[in-house]
Amino acid sequence: MAWHLFRLGRWSFVHRRIVTAVWLALLVLMGAGTATLAGQTNDNFSLPGLESTDAFALIEQRSPATNAEAATARLVFEAPQGQTLDTDANQKVISESLAAASTDHVQRTEGVDPLSTVTYSKNQKVGLATLSYTVTAVDVTEADKDALEKAKEVAQDAGLTAAFGGDAVAAEAAAPTGEIVGVAVALVVLLVTFGSLIAAGMPLLTAIIGVGIGAAGITTLTGFVELSSVTPALGSMLGLAVGIDYALFIMSRYQHEVRTGRSLADAAGSAVGTAGSAVIFAGLTVIIALVGLSITGITFLTQMGIAAGVMVAIAVLIALTLLPALLGFAGQRVLKGGIKFLKQRDPEDDGVRTNGRRWVEGVSRYKWPALVLGVALAAVISIPVTQMELAIPDESTAPAGSDSNIAYNLIAENFGAGANGPLTVIVDTAGASDPVGAANQALTTLQGISADVVSVGLSGVPAGTPDAAVQSALSQQLQAVNFASITVIPKSGPADSSTKELVGTIRDDLASLPGDTGARAMVTGQTAVGVDISQKLTDVFPLYLAVVVGLAFILLVLVFRSILVPLKAALGFLLSVGVALGSTVAVFQWGWLNNLIGLDVTTPVVFILPLLLTGVLFGLAMDYEVFLVTRMREAYVHGTQARQAVIEGFSHSARVVVAAAIIMFGVFAGFALGDDVMIKTIGFGLAVGVIADAFLVRMLIVPAVMAIVGKSIWWLPTWLDRALPNLDIEGEALLEKLGPPPGHRETVSAGQ
Repeated sequence: MAWHLFRLGRWSFVHRRIVTAVWLALLVLMGAGTATLAGQTNDNFSLPGLESTDAFALIEQRSPATNAEAATARLVFEAPQGQTLDTDANQKVISESLAAASTDHVQRTEGVDPLSTVTYSKNQKVGLATLSYTVTAVDVTEADKDALEKAKEVAQDAGLTAAFGGDAVAAEAAAPTGEIVGVAVALVVLLVTFGSLIAAGMPLLTAIIGVGIGAAGITTLTGFVELSSVTPALGSMLGLAVGIDYALFIMSRYQHEVRTGRSLADAAGSAVGTAGSAVIFAGLTVIIALVGLSITGITFLTQMGIAAGVMVAIAVLIALTLLPALLGFAGQRVLKGGIKFLKQRDPEDDGVRTNGRRWVEGVSRYKWPALVLGVALAAVISIPVTQMELAIPDESTAPAGSDSNIAYNLIAENFGAGANGPLTVIVDTAGASDPVGAANQALTTLQGISADVVSVGLSGVPAGTPDAAVQSALSQQLQAVNFASITVIPKSGPADSSTKELVGTIRDDLASLPGDTGARAMVTGQTAVGVDISQKLTDVFPLYLAVVVGLAFILLVLVFRSILVPLKAALGFLLSVGVALGSTVAVFQWGWLNNLIGLDVTTPVVFILPLLLTGVLFGLAMDYEVFLVTRMREAYVHGTQARQAVIEGFSHSARVVVAAAIIMFGVFAGFALGDDVMIKTIGFGLAVGVIADAFLVRMLIVPAVMAIVGKSIWWLPTWLDRALPNLDIEGEALLEKLGPPPGHRETVSAGQ
């Protein structure tokens, strides 16, 4: 394998114009696709086969004119200081505002006064109107959004406070803060690592090109497939991080090969043949973990995983081909152009006692205290995981001062937090002998639930409507569609644990309805969908973990030709996940130091984080394992005693692994500073997880364990050793073919 990669790297170096032209053409092609074919993202998460989503399907089947997943907009009006909204003047303003918001996509009821659809707070200071659309949020047009803005202006010009929320209002496109911060951090780290602006710029350039191609491809897909906004963000986040890191490892090896006297073309081939082998297997572990998300059967997670996996694959291919091509253009300048106050050091030079060597020697000397300290620290930070709560983000986490956040808070303060996320109970009476009696029994049961319930009523019927009118509306609804729709307003907000418990209570209390009446009750609404999806993720998590870790374990056995090394790697990964999730709970759910990342509220953990974080972090953790331990194995197979091989391998790779970890941290931390709470949570979790895995696990616990176990760490049953193919990750066969470089010398000064 190393020999074939050598040939690829050398060919790319020699034929640099062709390679560069192909990648740039692909970038232009994807950019053209984005400009002409891209659609919009959709964050209305759903999953077929759940009670909550089955209810949506029933509504659409029985009432084709009704779109159960149609967009909504909530318009909130607040009277000026000292006034109320029930005055003739303010009523006229509200009527004009609602008329301005109306478009062809807004559902209308003939003969109904728009003012009658407005609900007022007890003190008449705040009014709430909900507009339902005939299309989903992704199909809401710019004209619809402009009409909402016009409605807001009408109210504000008359002195009212007005704000609107709901999924019909698309969040403004955020500035690429994450990418900018990530690139800035990476540039500083690369400058320190290489001491040269030219050498530092190449990994950045190749990573940016790779992210551009991948992100443009994902954006183009939005014109054909509904993707969540997290999909391109996650792809960009990972593509940038691994793209820089993979190029960093190959660049470091290339500089070493040149300094030892090898020709530039052979140095490029040798770097790709050795460090490139590790890059391929590191990338494969990430791709396995990401594509493995498809095991869950959850569409949006499958899309995220495949899209991010493709981004990682692009990063690997670019590091193996485009980077050598750019090195061909740079020539000897890749070792020049140094910054005066930064020293260019070769971490591969055995004649230099680096900080990495000092560190690993200390860990090896105090191996048991290092192991105990590392595991204990990880365990303590992981404690908050036991209190983790999951939920779909709602508008309470929108940026402070945004329309969505203002509307959410006004509703919560004047109508109760639950008004922001009402539950809907669908009573399917198709199999009931007495449909009206079955629906009334469900209504009575719901009205008897006192805990965490503000109100229960027939959907579309205003509170306070006489009972006779309610029964008439119920009969008409059942005759038309064979189901009754009941709205339950909780006391607590959509993301609160009390609301989730209420969903369970309602389902338990209505469980006997089919046996009693022949009708079936289903709880739906975005809160119920979040509860169901969270449970689904919890159920599939063990299968996902078993398959992904199992496949990666087999891959690592092939790489390291050892049973204990992959086992140690997997166990260390569990510590990293615990630290990442524990820190996320402490910051987001408990509010510890949350202002440091621009979060001014506490919120449950994003429902997809545990599974997504586990998959992504597992792949990245194996990256560091591969890059560190392959150098240890390389020293071991070349005859170095096992414990000394740990020191030698760590000394050669620690500097670039530290640089890679800091770069990844910078990229993920940049996304953690954004406004979108879902992307913020994912970025924060990955940033903490990467630092914990690189420094606490791979650089403290791993060398301590390997120093304790000694030679046995490389144990492999004889029969398995014979059966496994020799992948030559260390490039031993390659170096034998190439032989020592002409005029071999240990080091060459940067200027030569």
